[in-house]
Amino acid sequence: MTIKTILTEPNKILRKISEPVEKVGDEERKLMKDMLETMYSARGIGLAAIQIGIPKRIIVMDLSKEDEKKEPRYFVNPIIKNKNEELATYEEGCLSVPGQFAEIQRPNKCEVEYLDYDGKKKILHATGLLATCIQHELDHCNGKLFIDYLSKLKKSIIIKKLSKQKNNPDRIVV
Repeated sequence: MTIKTILTEPNKILRKISEPVEKVGDEERKLMKDMLETMYSARGIGLAAIQIGIPKRIIVMDLSKEDEKKEPRYFVNPIIKNKNEELATYEEGCLSVPGQFAEIQRPNKCEVEYLDYDGKKKILHATGLLATCIQHELDHCNGKLFIDYLSKLKKSIIIKKLSKQKNNPDRIVV
């Protein structure tokens, strides 16, 4: 498995709409393993392929706590079939928007149809954090980031901060 570089905002690739995967084969499974390794290394709970520069509709997730057994999840070509009207608010962050967090409201339940790691069709009834995470990662597949839900002012402040960090190569985060 290989740890990949996670793209950060501002980056035009993050705004691309990802393409559906025709079939889940060895190449896609290797990609999912690499994505999972990359996500774990960055201490994230979800990652979309576009975040490592690959415009495929593939998402990996693991909501287990650090001291718990790993429970990776794989979603290929995920489609949200139904969303609940009731909303939940979570403070969201993103590996492509490092160090920035904001409270975002999303439906608290959703039904997702997808292909699993082996290419088998599945339906998941997600609630709470899992529902939020799936919606967040699926947004990536559609070229959208969580900061797009913020006011123009808040979003532009965050993008300016991230641009300054990118332009300051001497800056070290430990």
